Amino acid sequence: MTLGDTPAPGTPGKRRPPSGLTLVGWVVGAAAAFYLLFVLITLVLRRMPNPIGENADLFASAARTTLFLTLASGAAGLVVGVLVGLARTSGFAPLRWFGGLYVWLIRGTPLLLQILFAYNALPLIFQALHIPVQLDDFWSAVLALSLNVGAYNAEVIRAGIQAVPRGQSEAARSLGLSGAQTMQSIVLPQALRIVVPPLVNNLVALLKDSSLASVIGILELVNQGGRVASSSFQFVPVYVTLAAVYLALTTVLTLFTDVLEKRVQVAGR
Repeated sequence: MTLGDTPAPGTPGKRRPPSGLTLVGWVVGAAAAFYLLFVLITLVLRRMPNPIGENADLFASAARTTLFLTLASGAAGLVVGVLVGLARTSGFAPLRWFGGLYVWLIRGTPLLLQILFAYNALPLIFQALHIPVQLDDFWSAVLALSLNVGAYNAEVIRAGIQAVPRGQSEAARSLGLSGAQTMQSIVLPQALRIVVPPLVNNLVALLKDSSLASVIGILELVNQGGRVASSSFQFVPVYVTLAAVYLALTTVLTLFTDVLEKRVQVAGR
């Protein structure tokens, strides 16, 4: 639908964008589904032979840590991605250069190195600059993961903004809208339909990439599984269990993100 289109009352296929209440319901539903999933994971693992059964609660706790790490990093990475994506399409050259430098730096270095830098090197830099900020292992991982996924989100959002026909912006400006109003009311709503699928893919990939946080001692799934396997020497059942839990987490996450994706696509028709 172009800027000048006005949907007729009762026209089929025309739906409003997701309301705040709809999004709240989606979040509550996802939270309830994951709560039930963790209960199910714990009950199933407790019935398995050792060393899985006796460590079922540890695996469930590690799965919750993995999910919290993913959600915290994903939310922060989305904010970073939006800001950098807007900077990459800005008419202000220094903002474009800064956004390009950030994306180049993050995408050109390994995530494992970024996590180690955030945990080991960044506190030393803060100390040298007399910045009173202390990061524990969890928030160091959140910082590194959010900055990493934020760079990929920024490129997705930049591509989505540039995919909106230029005539839309020109028509909005001719009607007296400012640049900020045009971006907020015209460009971003149309770009949203384009960027949601790749942003969802980035979130699912982030859930799996969070396993790299084990390198700084966070007791997420891979770290917890490695400890159980090392103490019991039962590597096959432990690693199969880890794979099954990851599959369960990604399946539930994908189901709810697919619902959100379809809702956004339908609302934009």
